[in-house]
Amino acid sequence: MTDVIVIGGGLAGLFNAILLNRAGLKVLLIERKTYPFHRVCGEYISNETIPFLKKLDIDLEELNVARINRVEITAVSGTKFSQRLDLGGFGLSRYTFDNYLYKKALAEGVQFMLNTKVEDVRFQDNTFEVLASGETFTAPLVIGSFGKRANLDQKMNRGFFYKRSPFLAVKFHIRADFPADLIQLNNYKDGYCGVSKVDGDRWCMCYLAHRDDLRKYGTLPELEKNVIRKNPYLNKIFEEAEFLLDKPEVINEISFEKKQPVEQHILMSGDTAGMIAPLCGNGMTMAIHSAKILSEKIIENYKAHQFLPDKRSILEQAYTSEWNKKFAGRLWAGRQMQKLFGRNAATDLTLKTLNYLPKMAGFLISKTHGQPFY
Repeated sequence: MTDVIVIGGGLAGLFNAILLNRAGLKVLLIERKTYPFHRVCGEYISNETIPFLKKLDIDLEELNVARINRVEITAVSGTKFSQRLDLGGFGLSRYTFDNYLYKKALAEGVQFMLNTKVEDVRFQDNTFEVLASGETFTAPLVIGSFGKRANLDQKMNRGFFYKRSPFLAVKFHIRADFPADLIQLNNYKDGYCGVSKVDGDRWCMCYLAHRDDLRKYGTLPELEKNVIRKNPYLNKIFEEAEFLLDKPEVINEISFEKKQPVEQHILMSGDTAGMIAPLCGNGMTMAIHSAKILSEKIIENYKAHQFLPDKRSILEQAYTSEWNKKFAGRLWAGRQMQKLFGRNAATDLTLKTLNYLPKMAGFLISKTHGQPFY
C-alpha cells in the first residue's frame, strides 16, 4: 500500500512524484523503460517554467540548456517568417532532463519500479489495484502520465484511442551549423519539422508526417527524400548535418483529439491529459505545469496521510476545472493553427500574411504559451 501510484516516468510523472514526495506522501512510480533513454519530443520548454524550476532547485545552467529567443517558420516555396519570441524558451533533451529528474526523485525518496509495464488498473471500494509484472500494488490515488498513446488507453476505452490518427512522429539528434538561439518550424506536405538546439553540442530535429505518405514511399529515407526534403531549409540540414543517434525515435498514431483530465478516477497529467500540436512547441511546458496543478490539488485534499472517499469528487472536479482553465484554450488554439499548415499553398499564404501582420503573429504565438508560474 502506498499513497499515490504514478504510471509513467516522463516529465509529468517525475514532477508529480517529486512534488508529492516533498509533501510527505509515499509515492511509487512505475516506468516501462530504464533511464536514461530517448523520447519522441521537440525538446523545447517555454521560459514560463523558470520560476517554478528555480523553486525546485533545478539549475538550468548545470543542465547546459540552449537559450532560444527567435522563431522561424518556413514553407516549401522558400517563404520564411521570422520573429523574436517575447518570452522565449530553452532547449533540453529528454535523455538529459528525464534522467536528471529521476536521479533527483530517487535521492529524495521516491520509490521506482523500472523496466516494468503496467498491465491493468482496477478501481473498487475507493482503492486502486495496479497490476504490473505479476504483482498487485494498491493506493487510493493513481496518476496517469503514460504519454501520448498506451495500452492502458485502450483498456480504458478512451475515446481518442479509437479515432485513428494519420500522423507519425520521428526524432533525430544531429550536429549542425545552425543558430543556437533559434527554433525553426519547417513545413511541407502533410507535416512540419522543428529544429532547435538542446544541451551539449547537439540539436533536436523532430518531424510530423502522414502515414499515407509513408505507405506511398515505403521507408523513412524515401519519405524524407520525396516529401520532407522538398522544403529547401530542411534539405540543407539533411545534406549537411551529422546524425548522432544509431536510429531515429519513432511513434505512430499521434493524436490531437480532445482527452479528459480525469478518466475512471485516474488523474491524467501531461500528454495523457491532452496534447498540443507539435507546431506550437510547448508540450513539455504543459506537462510540467499540469504536474504542478495536479500535485497541489492532491496535497490540498490528502490530509494526515488519509484520503477519504468524500474527497475524491472534490479533487477530481477541482483538478478538471483548473486544467481546463489553464490548457483547454491553448489546445484549441493549437488545433486551429495546425490547420493553417501542412498544405504547401496554404502555408505559403499564411507566412506571407504573417510577414505583413507581425502583431497578428505575436498574438498567435501568445495563444500557445502561458504566463510564468511558481
